[in-house]
Amino acid sequence: MLKQTLFTAVMADFPLRLFILFITIVTPMVASSKPNIVILFSDDVGYGDLGCYGHPTSSTPNIDWLASKGILFTQFYAGTACSPSRASLLTGRLPPRTGIYPDVLTPDSTGGLPLDETTIAQLLKQQGYQTAMVGKWHLGIGRNNEYLPTNFGFSHYLGIPYSHAQCPCPTCFWPDDPCNEDACAPDFTACPLFHNDQIIEQPVDLITLNRRYAATARDFIARQSSRNRPFFLYYAFQHCHAPQFAGKQFRNSTLRGVYGDSLAEVDWSVGQVLEEIHKQGIADNTLIFFSSDNGPAIREKREGGVAGLLKCGKGSTYEGGQRVPGIAVWPGKIPAGVRTAELASTMDLLPTLAKLTGAELPSVALDGTDISSVLFNRDKSPRETFFYYPYYSSESVGVYAVRYRQYKAHYYTEGSNGSGEENSDRDCRPSATLTKHDPPLLFDLHEDPSELYNLNQEGEQYIEILNKIKRIYKKHVLTMDWAESEFLKPTDPDVQPCCNPGCQPFPSCCQCYKTQEPSNLFNTRPYFQSRNVTAP
Repeated sequence: MLKQTLFTAVMADFPLRLFILFITIVTPMVASSKPNIVILFSDDVGYGDLGCYGHPTSSTPNIDWLASKGILFTQFYAGTACSPSRASLLTGRLPPRTGIYPDVLTPDSTGGLPLDETTIAQLLKQQGYQTAMVGKWHLGIGRNNEYLPTNFGFSHYLGIPYSHAQCPCPTCFWPDDPCNEDACAPDFTACPLFHNDQIIEQPVDLITLNRRYAATARDFIARQSSRNRPFFLYYAFQHCHAPQFAGKQFRNSTLRGVYGDSLAEVDWSVGQVLEEIHKQGIADNTLIFFSSDNGPAIREKREGGVAGLLKCGKGSTYEGGQRVPGIAVWPGKIPAGVRTAELASTMDLLPTLAKLTGAELPSVALDGTDISSVLFNRDKSPRETFFYYPYYSSESVGVYAVRYRQYKAHYYTEGSNGSGEENSDRDCRPSATLTKHDPPLLFDLHEDPSELYNLNQEGEQYIEILNKIKRIYKKHVLTMDWAESEFLKPTDPDVQPCCNPGCQPFPSCCQCYKTQEPSNLFNTRPYFQSRNVTAP
């Protein structure tokens, strides 16, 4: 009864203010000649987790409202795990090309996104955009902070540079509820909060973290809007990666338990961004895209997400591992209330934004394609193929599956840790070993999105399709250049972020507590106190 009461109280306030703001007649400011770009990137949010994608008890009114005002993709793809997926989003390239494989980067990784890769932020910055990132980076730190976002076109950064699961467990829920320790990493330094390349808090306070993220995002939007400068904001949530956490306002606020509370905080943050955009009168000149980095971490059970009707979850090359929510909104440009089954991917954002802003594409092999025609004209997607790589990719095996139009051929299948050892589907469990299929398994994803019925068992009528996919597969293998693995570079405990370098006993001595909240995180140097260290 208490949870229901809190749920009702919290939800009553969420969409109302946002709705009032959007229906209120506001005199718009003079629009910049280039559109503002906002990418909202959630973590481990599955295809079936949002209300607009059919979940019956998730509390996502702001995201659902966003979907009602733009295009909702039902066949949108990301990578299979954190680091590879984020590399693909920002570069428009498959992970093997960028070296972000065969696993996710760790706090002691000496590798990171190669400095010669070109990101969306760098392209837009060359077009006069102000650029900022808030949240989870997870593309490396390296020695001397060489891989932080500020080295890849972002003028401003506030966030934890990797998953909060790669730190010792702090407090996750108000007032003092501990995190799920099974989802933490006690041997690394405490989670650091970076402002640009400086640590301003360690360990970070997870209970207030997303409030600070949202305030920083709003501040950035307001400042750039007041100066009539086009901006690019990349807001990458720590949510809903395990361990789940949420601020006081969201504790026991939903019907869905700790995952639902965490997701509700994401939704509130989306509402904060939308509210500031409309407050500044720039909604009609702002393109917003919401998505997720990969499928749900089913192994976390009730504390993880769900893939809906899709097979398996995070880390898998079955649909549940890589098909994710995708929502695009731009009032007056993108039609409202549209659901599309056209094929698209996070990799398509870079070439699409380049076309939209007049930026010159980098002179490298791109795996993304311009989907402007889908967004603005409701045309067919120029993307007819998608190549499925697990995050533990290896050149000796290569691509696991190939999609061509509605058909998907599995050349290799394997279970994944993210799908859970107790998954009811044995194909998804990590105990399901790597299996080669010749001929490949074949599924029609329009008729069978759950990948239940292998068309190879239905006679010879699909030979032509299989031959077509085989030609696509062979051509792709021949043209895929595998960069040196950044993950396989030696690890070094000394590269772990520590606000008190050289302290002992390491890593527990890396603790710095802020004495005041900077009034403006973009223009004020951080202030903190720590053991045996003074502010820089």
